[in-house]
Amino acid sequence: MDARAACHHCGEALPHAPVRATLDGLERLFCCEGCAAAARWIRDARLDDYYRLRSAPAGRVDADAPALAAWDREDLLSAHARDTAGGREITVLTDGMRCAACAWLIDRALAREPGVLESSANAVTGRIRIAWDPARTPLSKPLSRLAALGYRPYLATGEARERERRAERNRALLRIGLAGLGAMQAMMFAEALYLDTRGQMPLPTRDFFRWITFLVSTPVVFWAGWPFIAGALNELRGRRPGMDTLIAGSSLLAWAASTWETIRGGTHVWYDAAVMFVFLLLVARQLEQRARGIASAQVDALARARPAFATRELPDGSRESVPVDALAVGDLVRVAVGEPVPADGVLLDAEAHFEESLLTGESAPVPRRAGDPVFAGTACREQAARMRITRVGAGTRLAELARLVERAQAHRPALARSAERIATWFVSGLAVAAVAVYAWWRVHDPARAFEVVLALLVVSCPCALSLAVPAALAAAHGALARMGVLPVRPEALERLGLATDVVFDKTGTLGDGRPRLERVEACRGIDAQEALRVAAALERDSSHPLAAAFADVADVAAAERVRAIAGSGVEGIVDGRRWRIGTAAFATGEGDDGGVWLGSDDGDGGGARARFVFAERERAGAAVAVQRLRAQGLALHLASGDADAPVRRFAEAMGIDAVHARQSPEAKLALVRTLQREGRVVAMVGDGLNDAPVLAGADVSLAIGDGAALAQRSADLVLSGSSLEGVPAAVDLARRTRRIVRENLAWAFGYNLLALPLAAAGLVTPWLAALGMALSSLAVTANSLRLARVRPGSRAPR
Repeated sequence: MDARAACHHCGEALPHAPVRATLDGLERLFCCEGCAAAARWIRDARLDDYYRLRSAPAGRVDADAPALAAWDREDLLSAHARDTAGGREITVLTDGMRCAACAWLIDRALAREPGVLESSANAVTGRIRIAWDPARTPLSKPLSRLAALGYRPYLATGEARERERRAERNRALLRIGLAGLGAMQAMMFAEALYLDTRGQMPLPTRDFFRWITFLVSTPVVFWAGWPFIAGALNELRGRRPGMDTLIAGSSLLAWAASTWETIRGGTHVWYDAAVMFVFLLLVARQLEQRARGIASAQVDALARARPAFATRELPDGSRESVPVDALAVGDLVRVAVGEPVPADGVLLDAEAHFEESLLTGESAPVPRRAGDPVFAGTACREQAARMRITRVGAGTRLAELARLVERAQAHRPALARSAERIATWFVSGLAVAAVAVYAWWRVHDPARAFEVVLALLVVSCPCALSLAVPAALAAAHGALARMGVLPVRPEALERLGLATDVVFDKTGTLGDGRPRLERVEACRGIDAQEALRVAAALERDSSHPLAAAFADVADVAAAERVRAIAGSGVEGIVDGRRWRIGTAAFATGEGDDGGVWLGSDDGDGGGARARFVFAERERAGAAVAVQRLRAQGLALHLASGDADAPVRRFAEAMGIDAVHARQSPEAKLALVRTLQREGRVVAMVGDGLNDAPVLAGADVSLAIGDGAALAQRSADLVLSGSSLEGVPAAVDLARRTRRIVRENLAWAFGYNLLALPLAAAGLVTPWLAALGMALSSLAVTANSLRLARVRPGSRAPR
């Protein structure tokens, strides 16, 4: 069989023995019975146009149908559904809707379900709104149909928040609709007035057209344009005139002057310019909000990963379904195949597989063994799993990542604030220029003075300038989140794009952080078993990665007055004797030989008692990440607290030339400071365990995430997964973001430099000025959205 063959329904690779089914006379191959059953139902329902219309494969259908009876519980429906005429309504999320054809299929499939009153699927946001009659069908029935087609339902962000979001969107669409209708009518009447080039239209007819246009344009300017008026009032109260001040001022000026000219029977009116301005700007603002929504969809994706209920195991072995909020630390939970993990915990089964694509960007299921951590937001695959809860609610890794994403999206970097300040100065300068242009035209052609000034104000609205930075950053933050890289501080992306050097820690960063004890040697006055017993006692409560190598020691002594010395080791009292473990100089007082030594205050050999030899594997994707960073022109450094020989061997395997061994946290910080004094921009990548000083001291820093302690890190960005391939992808995206921002700013300034003289010269009419201004804003938004084209787990877009 062709190795490239894929499942007809979901597009995944076929197994050695694929499921075969004949559809419309053609044999189709499927990866599982679930996908085959979905395809048969689509055919029987005469919805097979779906396969012709779709632009992306569907999601894989689990052969074992998920238990959805919990969705019929009143405590869930009261929090997430609302009563409507004839039934109830709920909005759910799904991660399988990948194109418009999926939304088409969902709408028609739900329409065939008894008791479903109405449904609406949005392929962009992954949201499905379902209205159903509880007297005719429970909610679990239509949701089961969705799951059978590969669209597993998840809870949205709560009915109140969803209702507010929907109401805001409907108000915006209603304003756009009214403004569009008004713009068409105003242009139609304005065309009749413009075509009267010889002044032959009777005055009553002309005045009739003007008053009709007045009636059409007034609600457009004051109701549809109210967001701009309210924004202008806020800007003026804060003494910071900006984009809304110019928009509201121009539209109100055009409307007021036209009204005055209508009343007194003047020569010109500009109602068409006022309504066109409002309409085009509303459309541009709505598209910008849509772009921001697409770019920041990671928050919804994180909410989607939280199940509504969990299956808790009772002491007698029975099970009960409880709300996730009712789980407590120590509870035993059973996770079925395909279900998301409800909270953080440790695996109790011998082995299980979990898909961690939402948290790490890696789509392949990751094997876990008994005792391994399992995180909320991951999905159980291949076989059911049993786990013990260790963190719940806001303490889970999922909740922490959601907070980091929301915080990153709320940040306003210095570049964005600078663009806003420039826009404020621009508006103030434009007001002065408008007065000068009006005075000049009043002297040379009084009849056109107002029209020229109006066109000048409209065409030079700094919308594109104000959007140049925020639009690019919103798209870039969304792309970063999908790659598993979360910016924690506002300036992180900008500084990462300027980086010239990258400094790596070894243990826990380039290495997998799991050193393995290979042997115990050079024992003096003590056997290997006793050396392990003492070492395990000293390292029991240590957070250093080497401590994990002693975790399996069965016979552990009790240690007192344990103290960790950064960059050296640990000391404490065991069995009444003071012991040290760490570098040779620290533990034994002898010269450094690259090993980890155990020593005591008494005994021969300078206190040396035993030497431990460790080995560490490279972290997944480390070699690839280093290779890509070098290809990007970055200078790479390895700074480690380990001995010189193993560090150099590790650096040679990675292809890193600049090696710094036996580095304490202070020495690492000094290395970074030295590079900075040479004019280098330094990015530090560390595991955050003992790298806090250097992470804070570098120009930009990235930390490996390890759970709910992410917020306490000193890093600017956090890698939510275990692979380092996100580092070169983030660098590439940061550089692209800087380039896109420069392009946006160049376009905004270039447009104004070209448009301002043309408008001041009277070569641009007000309605044409409104069109040009809106198109410039849309151009900036569309250019920024190029940053959002990235698949989870892939490199940044090129």
